[in-house]
Amino acid sequence: MIRSRKHGLKTSLALIAAMSGTLHAHAEADDARRSDPEKREETVIVEGESLYIVPHVSSPKLTQELVNTPQTISVISGQLIADQGAVSLMEALRNTPGITMQLGENGNTSSGDTFTMRGFSSQSSIFQDGIRDLGAVTRDSFNLEQIEVAKGPAGSDIGRGASSGYINQVSKTPLDDDFTSLFAGATSEGGVRLTGDANKMLTGTAGVRLNVMVQDMPVPGRDEVTNKGYGIAPSIAFGVGTGTEFQLFAQHIIQENVPDGGIPSIGLEGFYNADETLLAGAAVDRSNFYGSKSDFEDVEANMITAKMIHDLGGGLTLTSTARYGKTQMDRVLTGINGLDAPSSDPSTWTVSRSRQRVDQTNDILGNQTIITGSFNTGRLVHDFSTGIEALNESQKSGSFSTTGLTTPAASLYNPDPNIVLPTPYPSGGKADGSTTTLAAFLFDTINLDEKWYFTAGIRAENYETDVNGVTITSSRSHPDLPPGTALAYDLSDDGNLVSWKLAGLYKPRENGSVYISYGNSLTPPGGANFSLSSGESSINNPAFDPQETQNLEVGTKWDLFGEHLALAAAYYSTTNKDELSVLDPDTNTYEQLGERKVEGVELSAVGKITPDWQVSASLTTIDTEVTEGTTGNNSEGASSRWSPDLAATVWTTYNLTPAFTFGGGARYMGEQKRVVNPGTDISTQNVPVIPEAWVVDAMARYQFTERLALQLNVYNLFDEDYISTLNNSGARLTPGQPTSAYLSLNVRF
Repeated sequence: MIRSRKHGLKTSLALIAAMSGTLHAHAEADDARRSDPEKREETVIVEGESLYIVPHVSSPKLTQELVNTPQTISVISGQLIADQGAVSLMEALRNTPGITMQLGENGNTSSGDTFTMRGFSSQSSIFQDGIRDLGAVTRDSFNLEQIEVAKGPAGSDIGRGASSGYINQVSKTPLDDDFTSLFAGATSEGGVRLTGDANKMLTGTAGVRLNVMVQDMPVPGRDEVTNKGYGIAPSIAFGVGTGTEFQLFAQHIIQENVPDGGIPSIGLEGFYNADETLLAGAAVDRSNFYGSKSDFEDVEANMITAKMIHDLGGGLTLTSTARYGKTQMDRVLTGINGLDAPSSDPSTWTVSRSRQRVDQTNDILGNQTIITGSFNTGRLVHDFSTGIEALNESQKSGSFSTTGLTTPAASLYNPDPNIVLPTPYPSGGKADGSTTTLAAFLFDTINLDEKWYFTAGIRAENYETDVNGVTITSSRSHPDLPPGTALAYDLSDDGNLVSWKLAGLYKPRENGSVYISYGNSLTPPGGANFSLSSGESSINNPAFDPQETQNLEVGTKWDLFGEHLALAAAYYSTTNKDELSVLDPDTNTYEQLGERKVEGVELSAVGKITPDWQVSASLTTIDTEVTEGTTGNNSEGASSRWSPDLAATVWTTYNLTPAFTFGGGARYMGEQKRVVNPGTDISTQNVPVIPEAWVVDAMARYQFTERLALQLNVYNLFDEDYISTLNNSGARLTPGQPTSAYLSLNVRF
């Protein structure tokens, strides 16, 4: 039985705002420098462009500089990505604390960029150039100008599913310059990576750009696991610097990876097994590979985008972006499961294995058209953006079986990576899901008197999700039918969503702001994964209402040292309502009574402290709790999985001489809970938490000439032994990266 009801808007605001004395002192100092020549002489002025600080985001929806934008938004610049030698999106996101990776549900393994942010799953909230980026793939950084991480109230920005924010990747497009840069890198494990970035102005207003990448990179500390592939991203622009600019850019990526199924958690802190022999067992070698030489992950991702920026006159600008993208991923991976100890001799111990296959295709076709401008109503100045968006997103996948195939167990301590294991075959099952979205949005920032700003945003969208396919029955799923029976299904859901945000901002100084913002976002059934279900215990059942997330944020931002150092502090509170709860287990009745709350504080500092000293640092606290109902099989009072109480990251570089730069950083991830229900006896739970960890990285770069530089990055300098990801049962994990090095040569023409 399903009982569904809609909640009214319940607003409970608890405002925690504190202006630190340090910020106030800096603000007064900046004012003094502007007004008193003598004080200007006594103060260090940071000159030159800051390569880490980015004052604006790329989206025309947000019309103000970041210091006047009432929301936590961090921008990871291309220079910061290069200094850290980050080759993937997830490596770059290490600069944003509180983002944690996920491994998967029990025997199944997640793939690609699967992560949580501020306590909520966020892999469906990845965008490129403002348009949703689909596909369970590992995204590369070779064609990224910068990465923008927006947290908090984001439903009006991007639409459905924005529970905790979103990530926007900004593609490289032609610039008004001529240059060619080549990077050649080698790892301490014998991997190689080559990238190139060439920009050429063909005429005074037309230019082309080409970015390429090829790599063959063993994963540090993991036998057999590799990331291999190539990419090419051409682009052309006409009308550069004129009133009408047209850009056409594309991206083609091929990956031929060997995926990682992880290692057993035996012997680690918190390991539990009812078998006393296994309970006393030692940890396995962290480099062990329990898969097969026939394991593979083949990805092809294609994207073509047309973008026009046109000056309409009268201060109005039109930006229209159209895109078609297609991503295909076929993967066979070996999962590891139960342990067996037939004797006291560890050489006889084994771990069972499962063969998993995913064959998935994602398509997206869409257009986003935005008009921005300013106008006055009396003394009020309005900076606005408005537009429409049309998207069709689809996902097709097949199901596979190993019935009749034998997958032998592996030696627990000495697995053979050269063994040939059976390949799952098509079972006849399939799923084809799609969502069509039509949306209109409007944002307006009202400037009252250069001290007070008010921002309002609203997005109205109509969605229609259709899912059809064939499921193959088993004795467990359909005990009344013969196993292997093919059952066709066809489900649909449609509706209208209205997302909004309101904010007020006050500028006590020209270079600072204090703000409060409040907004919502909505996630309808199937809104995150194009999958609908007729199951009474599934939140993706069309009979249920969209879940609503409400976000409150109170913060302050300051630009110091002549706008070369950006400081920010914010308190946030997120409440997710209408989660599915068991109302009556005896009658199998479910109702959307569940409520989850996440709150915390974020602090950040990005930019230059002196002309030679750059820094990027941030810290976040995350406090999660189920405040009502039994959501996600978790009782009231439970916290959210994989959400550390405290996470922090700092990265800094210093130019010791004009030619020599050195730097480094540290990343701290607090304890991440797997077992989250209060009152659970964790002594009988297998690895109930991922322990806290500190990881330190370092870099050094020598600039031989303007055109030639050599850079060395050393990761996990002190060889911290830590867990990168843990699966939902605690039985297996992927270990963190051990000490490793990456040496790269940069040649610029």
